[in-house]
Amino acid sequence: MSVLSQPRFHDEAAAFEYLESVIWADGVVCPHCGVVGGRVYKLEGVRSKPSKKNPEGIVRHGLKKCGECRKQFTAKVGTVFEDAKLPLHKMLQAVHLMMSSKKGISAHQLSRILEVQYNSAWFLSHRIREALRSGELAVPFGSGGGSVEVDETYIGVLKGQPIRQSGAHKMKVISLVDRDSGQIRSFNFDQMISCYVEPIVKANIAKEARLITDQARLYKMLGKDFASHETVNHSIGEYGRGDVYTNTVEGSFSIFKRGMKGVYQHCGEQHLHRYLAEFDFRYCNRAKLGIDDKARTDNAVKGIVGKRLTYRGPDLQP
Repeated sequence: MSVLSQPRFHDEAAAFEYLESVIWADGVVCPHCGVVGGRVYKLEGVRSKPSKKNPEGIVRHGLKKCGECRKQFTAKVGTVFEDAKLPLHKMLQAVHLMMSSKKGISAHQLSRILEVQYNSAWFLSHRIREALRSGELAVPFGSGGGSVEVDETYIGVLKGQPIRQSGAHKMKVISLVDRDSGQIRSFNFDQMISCYVEPIVKANIAKEARLITDQARLYKMLGKDFASHETVNHSIGEYGRGDVYTNTVEGSFSIFKRGMKGVYQHCGEQHLHRYLAEFDFRYCNRAKLGIDDKARTDNAVKGIVGKRLTYRGPDLQP
């Protein structure tokens, strides 16, 4: 039996039950007044306003009313799925497909599988990527003296930039990988210069950490801020010296670039931060860490709360 044959992927009522079980695991939360576990009433049989397409209206599944503020809501209110016109069961299919595809799935492919218009599939995929972004202050990498690999890469072409041998015309990405936890954090920059990179590295890596990079001048002054700074010299063909290497972070770049070039093919710089969030999330929730497709999808759905992405400004930086 296919995974997508489960009720939540083709039945709207089951889809709402699943969503509620994930985001309200500790009790129903009213998105309007914020009361947890308060008086909540189920509203059954309520339909939307009649239209030409649906003269009798559509059943509003999962509709509830808060006994404290007297306002109606569903589990979608206050999430990236709020005001979405697509059925919830199709959006959950999209989440599962994106989370189970190691190198991603294109909006055109989603459009064909879900049988929706391309622009709907494109915007839905960006809603999901927004849910994957972590806005919380996370524990610094390398806490307790662990090893952290840092490396940079370049991809695509910046709009309006002439092609240069130096790579200045490309989009710039830097990634940090904590070897102990297997977690990754990636950031994009307009310019790959030390005054932009240093604050990010210092904010995300503990002072007692062991920093491992290549010999790029970008990291030359960073070493003094950490317990140790070891490098590999790629210019002479050195890619590993004992446990001094950047192969882990470079492996993550390999997956990222294969996905961006082979699946998505093109990405504007205004959207790059969300694509990075997608690949980072899958890397941090990979099978090697004991997280299967179902658990990865559940973790992704948990991230939809408290985030919004409106159609007017999907290309705007946060």
